[in-house]
Amino acid sequence: LVSACFLAWSGRLGYFLFSRIQRDGGVDRRFARLRTNAPAFLTAWTVQGTWVYLVGLPAYVLNTMAAEDTPLTALDVLGLLVWACGLAVQAVADAQKTAFRADPLRKGQFITTGLWALSRHPNYLGEITLHCGLALVAATGLPPGDRLIAVVPPLFTAMLLLFVSGVPLLEKAADKRWGHLEAYREYKESTGMLLPYPSSLWAALAGAPRAKRE
Repeated sequence: LVSACFLAWSGRLGYFLFSRIQRDGGVDRRFARLRTNAPAFLTAWTVQGTWVYLVGLPAYVLNTMAAEDTPLTALDVLGLLVWACGLAVQAVADAQKTAFRADPLRKGQFITTGLWALSRHPNYLGEITLHCGLALVAATGLPPGDRLIAVVPPLFTAMLLLFVSGVPLLEKAADKRWGHLEAYREYKESTGMLLPYPSSLWAALAGAPRAKRE
């Protein structure tokens, strides 16, 4: 079950990233500048490889254990629901931003619609959430002495996205591009970096669209 969830998530994410690179002319913009800096490029790939290994660690360990026909527990069901919600949030956020960028009328704008009206990084919120859900499922199948392995994927993913390669880089780039705009500053102040503010939820329910031009 854990392996199936892991493959579903990684397959969707891999297809999305591959499709984005194809639309960008076969170049991954995230690594464009790093290619001329060998130490930085090596560091980036090492961190990425470490992340890929660690997020799959519970599945790897579970697949080394003898197969047992055990019924699903309440914690399994809860974990699957959390995982599914996280995957849905990530997929919807990615689709919304892809559609936004593909619209020539919105060129030079920053997205503030859909899930992006609730969170400045809803795709990362979904990523962290789905790993938390999968951790709950994995924990029930691991031996008591190995259950801490289940928390490695969500903790490492959160650390990487919130403090290393995800949010900090995107926030810096957005501030540089749109920081001079009052509309962007208002959006940043009123919209949570990851978790939605109550005010954002209320604005979304009220149907207040926001999309400002550069």
